[in-house]
Amino acid sequence: AMEKKHDFTQGPILPALLKFAIPVLLALLLQTMYGAVDLQVVGMFGTAADISAVSTGSQLMQTVTIVVTGLSMGVTVLLGQRIGEGRPEEAGKAVGGGICLFSVVALLMTAILLATAPQLAVLMHAPTDAFSGTVTYLRICSSGALFIVAYNLLGSIFCGLGDSRMPLITVTIACVCNIAGDLLLVGGFGLGVAGAAIATVLAQAVSVVLSLLIIRRRSLPFIMKREDIRFDKTVIGRIVKLGSPVALQDLLVNISFLVIIAIANHMGTIPSAGVGVAEKLCGFVMMVPSAYGQSMTAFVAQNVGASREDRARRVLLYGVLSSLAAGLVMCWGTFFHGDVLTGIFAKDTEVIAAAAEYLKAYAIDCLLTSFLFCFIGYFNGHGRTLFVMAQGMIGALGVRLPMAFLMSRAFPESLFHLGLSTPASTAVQITLCILVFLRSKHRQAESAAT
Repeated sequence: AMEKKHDFTQGPILPALLKFAIPVLLALLLQTMYGAVDLQVVGMFGTAADISAVSTGSQLMQTVTIVVTGLSMGVTVLLGQRIGEGRPEEAGKAVGGGICLFSVVALLMTAILLATAPQLAVLMHAPTDAFSGTVTYLRICSSGALFIVAYNLLGSIFCGLGDSRMPLITVTIACVCNIAGDLLLVGGFGLGVAGAAIATVLAQAVSVVLSLLIIRRRSLPFIMKREDIRFDKTVIGRIVKLGSPVALQDLLVNISFLVIIAIANHMGTIPSAGVGVAEKLCGFVMMVPSAYGQSMTAFVAQNVGASREDRARRVLLYGVLSSLAAGLVMCWGTFFHGDVLTGIFAKDTEVIAAAAEYLKAYAIDCLLTSFLFCFIGYFNGHGRTLFVMAQGMIGALGVRLPMAFLMSRAFPESLFHLGLSTPASTAVQITLCILVFLRSKHRQAESAAT
């Protein structure tokens, strides 16, 4: 039964795409709320320094997680392609190699984070009174790095299988455990920052263990033997080759936004708070295109494996159109009602005004990302992750950062102009994607003709 349900190589495209994308979207929503809950509970029971420590610490852990998620995209693509090709044994080898690779990643992450926690807190300009709290948060979270990595690896395996409901179940379990843990450890035992960190690690651990128990009871569309869990050079090489460009690009994009926050910090307290609040909202706004991007990868990978390029292109078209419909709603909301939305996170009228001004520029990006993220998913599904990295780097380093810097100099009072650096880079990236897409289409037409 499992085989048929997650086969993307036949049948109507749009219903299957939506059925896959909606659980991905819900999982992203829960994951974003996950971090917000930590802050809310610590805010209720802790000091301002505690809030700062959790916010800085979780921002750093978020950056680390982004890299792991990017790398695990290699497993999604490889697995999806092998299943599309109808080679279950090869698919099993891909999973086995992934398990070995990510065990090493988890060990390295734990060691590096434990050793460099104080230096990272300095790098993030953690306020003096929140410094030791930030270090504590990082050290506790990094000692649970194994669970963070396992959690992401499991998600990428299910994504490659075309199953987006299972990751949603695991995220829900983790969220519920995290809230319960926060209330008990931070609220009940008054453990503050340490409590929030312990709750996060425990929640991931519970969710990993439960996922493994669920998997054992299910029939899977790949065959994995114990001897598949080994350091197979070719398999691990493929995963790294596919995943590392995605990881690097996601990391750079994340860093470029951290730099924009730093530029806003220099503009003064109100702009700094305004951008901070706006970025929180953007996390929610950007979820729809992100969900489409992830779904596109799994969908395209299976069709590429099955040599159904026609379907892969149609998926891209349907993805862009349905994502654009959602983008129009987001654009309208953020452009005309930014003040209402920012009012959810801020009470200060000046901060709300600053955030709403910054969001006006982001509204343009809501339309553009519905194209960009679908293209990125399409190219990732083809395994063309080096191109994805190149366009991401050109956007972040070639357009977004220089423009943010120039705008902050030319219009030191205006957050709208600072915000424009984001849609400007997206527009450049879409242009690159369209050019490469047309070129490869032209090449395929030529090779078909000969």
